[in-house]
Amino acid sequence: MVYKNIDEANQAVVTKIIAGAPFLLDVVPAKSVIDEFNHGKVLLHAGPPITYDKMVDPIQGACVGAVLFEGWVDNEEDARKLMESGEVKLIPCHHVDAVGPMGGITSANMAVLVVENKTDGNRAYCTMNEGIGAVLRFGAYSKEVIDRLTWMKDVLAPTLSKALKVREPLNVNVLVAKAIAMGDEFHQRNIAASLAFLKEVAPSIVSLTNVDQKEKEEVIQFLADTDQFFLNIMMASAKSVMDGARMIQEGTVVTAMCRNGYEFGIRIAGMGDEWFTGPVNTPQGLYFSGFSEADAAPDMGDSAITETFGVGGMAMIAAPAVTRFVGSGGFEDALKTSEEMTEITLDHNPNFAIPTWDFQGITIGIDARKVVETGILPVINTGIANKKAGKGQIGAGTVTPPIDCFEKAVLAYAKKLGFEA
Repeated sequence: MVYKNIDEANQAVVTKIIAGAPFLLDVVPAKSVIDEFNHGKVLLHAGPPITYDKMVDPIQGACVGAVLFEGWVDNEEDARKLMESGEVKLIPCHHVDAVGPMGGITSANMAVLVVENKTDGNRAYCTMNEGIGAVLRFGAYSKEVIDRLTWMKDVLAPTLSKALKVREPLNVNVLVAKAIAMGDEFHQRNIAASLAFLKEVAPSIVSLTNVDQKEKEEVIQFLADTDQFFLNIMMASAKSVMDGARMIQEGTVVTAMCRNGYEFGIRIAGMGDEWFTGPVNTPQGLYFSGFSEADAAPDMGDSAITETFGVGGMAMIAAPAVTRFVGSGGFEDALKTSEEMTEITLDHNPNFAIPTWDFQGITIGIDARKVVETGILPVINTGIANKKAGKGQIGAGTVTPPIDCFEKAVLAYAKKLGFEA
């Protein structure tokens, strides 16, 4: 379809986002749904394209962990040599219908969530949340990390897969609508959604007759302990909806935001797969005892797909409790942030009403033109990784993209339409 102008095209993209219907279908080995893993040694990473030598230490550490998990080598030194050799092909998660938190490192035998956007029939994938502490996504690669990933592959994933198949596909929008009314913003706070997910799948897990009782107990305990488990479901869901919306190859609505510790990248509907990048910022926030900004790694992760969709930092008012955790004040600050985000977005999504915002829906449709015009940048809630691999998470905060990304995107689209800057 040809649209009369940019505003009409943007409205069509927004309408697609509102109509998005993500369903969690399965949990499977990544190589079974992402064909690129079946052609040599391949790792996926967060953010726009990057080479190993430009990766910050935590992401390099996550690569080491993935190499050890896959059994390509059996020690850290050889893992680093393998990565430095260029033998391992690096692909952005976004290029293969996937997203990954923090470093985003994903390998062939890791388990991924499978979410289908029923509206457009497209699917998206994301690894499962590992919990807190020493975890791969923050660059840890100890035996504890590898053992947990192996358990997730061998026990957690097959059990959840079986549980999801003995019930109706899980409607993610329903869980999001429930949890946003319970104080989640779906980036730093997922407690309500994670518990709602457990409530949905626990009866199915208990009913399984082909899973060992001890394993069922381990899975339920893990889900009960992992407050952020739903984040990865939200990421895959947002990715599936935004990919469905960007089938409309016109307009200036932002369809992806991500970072790789070196660059921040965005996509807009009218420029398809092209990335527009700028230097990544370091998050500002609160640090765990004993750490400070001097210990922090630059921003990383595909989890900003949640803000692209309209939750996370864009919906700060939905979760006033999270504002103290990310160092952004209290209720009034949350309200101010969400009100400011309406100045760079096109509409509200009626599917997800926020009680603390007089039941307005989450903001929807970041318009790159409005970002450039106002100078207001999307607010992203994020975890903060130690700049040294293996040290894990050291805090949480907020970060904004560089305005360069939006300026480049608007200029490129103007040129596509035949205008000269």
